[in-house]
Amino acid sequence: MGYIIKALFVLALLGVVALSAFAYLADLTPPKSEVKVPVTLHAD
Repeated sequence: MGYIIKALFVLALLGVVALSAFAYLADLTPPKSEVKVPVTLHAD
């Protein structure tokens, strides 16, 4: 039973390390582009 708990702990620790490395190293910035949309205003 101790081996299963130890294995789960190691897997959880590896998951946290992998998630931290991905968040630190990945380029997750969205592409930037200018958008021009004409707007018609109805001032009555």
